[in-house]
Amino acid sequence: MLADQDDNQTLSLTRQLISAESVSPVDAGCQDLIAEQLQQMQFNIEHMPFEDVSNLWAWHGSGAPYFVFAGHTDVVPALPASDWQTPPFEPTILDGYIHGRGAADMKGSLAAMLTATRRFLTTSGQHNGTLAFLITSDEEADAINGTRKVMAELAARRIDLDWCLIGEPSSSECLGDVIRIGRRGSLHARLRVKGIQGHVAYPDEALNPIHVAAPALTALVNEIWDAGNQNFPSTSMQISNIHAGTGTSNVIPGQLEAMINFRFSTETSEADIRQRTEAILDAFRLNYEITWTLSGNPFLTTRGELIPAVQRAIKDQLDIDTRLSTSGGTSDGRFIAPGGTQVVELGPCNATIHKVDERVSIEDLNSLASVYQRVLEELLR
Repeated sequence: MLADQDDNQTLSLTRQLISAESVSPVDAGCQDLIAEQLQQMQFNIEHMPFEDVSNLWAWHGSGAPYFVFAGHTDVVPALPASDWQTPPFEPTILDGYIHGRGAADMKGSLAAMLTATRRFLTTSGQHNGTLAFLITSDEEADAINGTRKVMAELAARRIDLDWCLIGEPSSSECLGDVIRIGRRGSLHARLRVKGIQGHVAYPDEALNPIHVAAPALTALVNEIWDAGNQNFPSTSMQISNIHAGTGTSNVIPGQLEAMINFRFSTETSEADIRQRTEAILDAFRLNYEITWTLSGNPFLTTRGELIPAVQRAIKDQLDIDTRLSTSGGTSDGRFIAPGGTQVVELGPCNATIHKVDERVSIEDLNSLASVYQRVLEELLR
């Protein structure tokens, strides 16, 4: 009976969280709801707002080891809303799925974490160490005033996290078939190539930045940055945007702007990518400016107790052997792992995340809560 009640509560919490229009960095009351649930379980609650971002740090127990559930309440925009089968912030159940923005990424995971925690504390009573929650509303956008700053505050307090399970939607074909044990780094570049504006009929009196930049951009595209390794694919580079010109056909533009992104493995570094990129641009004698923004370095968990505990929990509850992966985009694990914390990402299937008609299986949410509970039993009992 308890499991049935908790399953219903998982669904109810998921619905309440989806109903909050928490487009990043707005939290829209999600963390108050989570804090209320945790207070009922005798957690200590601390809100850590930084500028326009809401952050929640909550803990139960004391001392090491620290196990942390981490996640985010913010979501990407649900536009155009008219394309959705059901309104994106009105959670709707259809054919065994709950539909709504954030259902899979990652409000369903947050609800499952709360259910798992309630069950664990009810059945285990006292536990070893500290069980904590680190929740932010700044993961889907700038990721400046969220987990990054909370981790800095925890470091200042000399709180060292041992294990962190992030509820990102890691699963591919079925729940638990993939867990992420790391992510590639992400480095952005904004390139401005300067030319000389002029009339297209008089090219000798102008300098077309599109023409002079094209060979250099081609060289960047063809560059082999590294070969990857057993844990990471090779580093990739993508030009995501190019803009030049005034919008008319008879003016040679005065400058070109390009946005470039590198997803890089542990085989290279931010400094190496920057040096090699600028060397290529210099080789073509471009008049350029380039600004760099590091979103995060690669991180990887390979040793320790967390990965085996998650593997055993998935095998025990779902009867499948999970695959370890470092694929996908960035996550807040990039701010948690550098301090030595073991980080694993485990959540529902990611087929509909950031898409119209995002949804998650209700059965999977209930199973996910059971897996999370089993992980807690493996590590804190």
